[in-house]
Amino acid sequence: MKLATRPPLQLSLQFADASHRALLPRSHVARWVRAALLNPGEITVRVVGAEEGRELNRDYRQKDSATNVLTFDYQHEPVVMADLILCAPVIAQEAIEQRIDIAAHYAHLLVHGTLHAQGFDHEVEGDALAMEARESQILLALGFADPYRR
Repeated sequence: MKLATRPPLQLSLQFADASHRALLPRSHVARWVRAALLNPGEITVRVVGAEEGRELNRDYRQKDSATNVLTFDYQHEPVVMADLILCAPVIAQEAIEQRIDIAAHYAHLLVHGTLHAQGFDHEVEGDALAMEARESQILLALGFADPYRR
């Protein structure tokens, strides 16, 4: 299945933790983010270590632990503006625990975060099912396995 033409994307890719830099070439990150965009986007993707991930999660979500992805969405339309923060050690540990390829896990989390940046949410069961279905559709189109059907 081929992906439809996607909206333009201005991407800033930053590595505070470069341990997975080789797994995240700019072209792949851009493709994964763009696949989830409904509107043009200006998105910063920052890969961080456990300390920065924990600080951000604590300061903005009042949870004193690092999490896999944090989305800071500033604007949904006409241009999606957001920062996506990916915590490399958490993602690596989850990939090991779930027995999945780490690049596939990054792709999933980038799609997930990009959907959050556009207002998708999973706090209510109906919203969660819709968001998961959209994630699955996008990831399958990108050539990855369905992350919810392992």
